[in-house]
Amino acid sequence: MSQFMSARSASSIDWQQHFTSLADAIERLQQGAETTLSSFAGEQSDFIRFNSGKVRQIGSVSQGKLTLRLIDGARQAYSTLTVCGDLKQDLDDVSAALATLRESLRGAADDPHLLFDTSQWQRATQRSGKLPAPGGLLRIVAECAQGLDFVGFYAGGTIVRGFASTGGSRGWYEVDNFNFSWSLYDPSGRAIKTTYAGDDWSDAVFARKVEQAAARLSVLARTPRSLAPGRYRSYLAPEALAELLGVAAWSGFSARAQATSRSELYKLHVGEIVVDPRVTISEDLNLGITPGFNDDGYLRESVPLIQGGRSAERLTNARSAREYGLTPNGALASESPAALSMQAGDLREEDVLAKLDSGLYIGNLWYVNFSDRMNCRLTGMTRFATFWVENGQIVAPLEAMRFDDSLYRLLGSELEQLGAQAELLLSDSTWGERATGGMQLPGILTRSFELTL
Repeated sequence: MSQFMSARSASSIDWQQHFTSLADAIERLQQGAETTLSSFAGEQSDFIRFNSGKVRQIGSVSQGKLTLRLIDGARQAYSTLTVCGDLKQDLDDVSAALATLRESLRGAADDPHLLFDTSQWQRATQRSGKLPAPGGLLRIVAECAQGLDFVGFYAGGTIVRGFASTGGSRGWYEVDNFNFSWSLYDPSGRAIKTTYAGDDWSDAVFARKVEQAAARLSVLARTPRSLAPGRYRSYLAPEALAELLGVAAWSGFSARAQATSRSELYKLHVGEIVVDPRVTISEDLNLGITPGFNDDGYLRESVPLIQGGRSAERLTNARSAREYGLTPNGALASESPAALSMQAGDLREEDVLAKLDSGLYIGNLWYVNFSDRMNCRLTGMTRFATFWVENGQIVAPLEAMRFDDSLYRLLGSELEQLGAQAELLLSDSTWGERATGGMQLPGILTRSFELTL
């Protein structure tokens, strides 16, 4: 059995208290009519990489960075510095950074699109999780992966984000969570990929996921099925749908992209195209997987993006709002969703293969990109977790093939059923730091999905 732990140990830095002390000091360092917006990102995380069911790399990271944004009139300047947790040292660095920013503003031009929230607010989210202690995780992986070629990567711990304005606003976000993805390989080199993410680790859930994946290894050993290019009845699991929606949402829901006619969902937004009325998608802050505030000082709320198959609102950042005469709704600078949620339907997981009958079961997709942006047409590759199904039974793996299809079609004329259970898929990005955010999506059963070669 695993031992459980809180990601906050006695040796960990109390980042919230540290950030509060820095924010208080920044207020005292203000001069004249200046405003400083301070954004903080930190973590205390464990990282473990497995190969052949054994530890390849293991380590922990404790880090924090502070971004100072000094505003004077319509001029602004930024500086990002690493904080060490020693209050005196960090205060000295902050004071020096503010002095440098103040000097740089003297010759800076006005920013015509500068906009930030000047109201005063307080918001805090703190959620403790049940995470596996590294030693316990190693034991349970060794037990479950015995006899399997298990390759995986675990990242878990505490993620924190903070915001403070010298105008009086304070925001804090602190959560414990984990993200574990692994693949089981068979001698042919094919693999079954599985993920397990959340804030409440269970040895039993992990063991069941490994067992379910291992049960499909025998299918991978069968002769792969080769298909001619064409359209095939298909079920796309939540992770496969996430690849498609993730690319489409890069700027598909962006107010800036829509205002400049560059949105990949432009035809949906102008009403030229509607999708199935069962499709409802939102930026759902109620999932609690991303902070409820942004770096411009705006509180973030849920935003309906598609309702009943029709376009609803766009994600509008402060700069876009200023440039195009819109109202900001707390969107991030990228205007990409950080908590994309799609309403589930009525297709139970245990009924998927029977409802599919004969066609493709697509577990995930790879290398997805646009082939025709204005028609929201996407291309990419199937890979290991795509199977040919006959009479409700998985009979063979599919040779890797390229697909090319429109998201409008898949969520419109070809949508037959939505999965009854929406799966929470946390972001697994660790580029520079562990990311917040993710998606909550059901799988979809489609009448056809186009394979091209």
